[in-house]
Amino acid sequence: WMSLYRQQMRNGGEVTPIVVNNNNFAKGAPGQPTLLSFDDARTLFHEFGHGLHGLLSNVTYERLSGTNVLRDFVELPSQLFENWMAEPELLKKHARHHATGEPIPDDLLKRLKAARNFNQGYETVRYAASALVDMAIHSLSSAEAPDITEFETAQLARIGMPPGIGMNHRLPHFQHLFSGSSYAAGYYVYLWAEVLEADGFEAFVEAGNPFDAAVADKLRRFIYSTGNSVEPSQAYLAFRGRPAGPQAMLRKKGLLEPA
Repeated sequence: WMSLYRQQMRNGGEVTPIVVNNNNFAKGAPGQPTLLSFDDARTLFHEFGHGLHGLLSNVTYERLSGTNVLRDFVELPSQLFENWMAEPELLKKHARHHATGEPIPDDLLKRLKAARNFNQGYETVRYAASALVDMAIHSLSSAEAPDITEFETAQLARIGMPPGIGMNHRLPHFQHLFSGSSYAAGYYVYLWAEVLEADGFEAFVEAGNPFDAAVADKLRRFIYSTGNSVEPSQAYLAFRGRPAGPQAMLRKKGLLEPA
């Protein structure tokens, strides 16, 4: 996870941020190195994306600094940064055998890329169903207390949920929705973050270079540095030149043919 010991601000004087990434990687056996799995590396990049959001903040007021943004925007910098972890150029440079120093083989790179789309239709339907049921139950008034099991069954039938696919969590133990207010009527943010990050990364694809300096500078100026000083849709519009759409996410998941 990412933590902020001090947030950036300019109100009353320039204050630079102090940001930490905390990683809980499994130690190697005695005498053996600690190695990272592909998922470990993805988590590292994800949390470093949050870290950059705090480090690159350039606003006046602390309350608007860094990651102090709306729930449905806070995962964009982190999930977007995950894309570079899977770039062959980066993996060839950093994913090396701990004993021989040999770079990751091309065949393994191909298999990793192919595995990225495994089961994406199933996972997307589960997340979408959970988000829709979340919205439905939080649309009720306090006087409309339903039988929770009957309500869930009725809502899944309403959206045509395939019987072989369940929600991420059944309503009686869906802690995201009921253990606090952060995700109440907000479970959709996971899918929305995927829409934003996939669409955002396509700016680099369109430039023909995942490390394009001009696109990266726009990303820094309009996304990573603005905190909550600019309305999120306007910040994204300034970066991308248009609103985000779902097509890039669907292509990334293998659910839509490449453009």
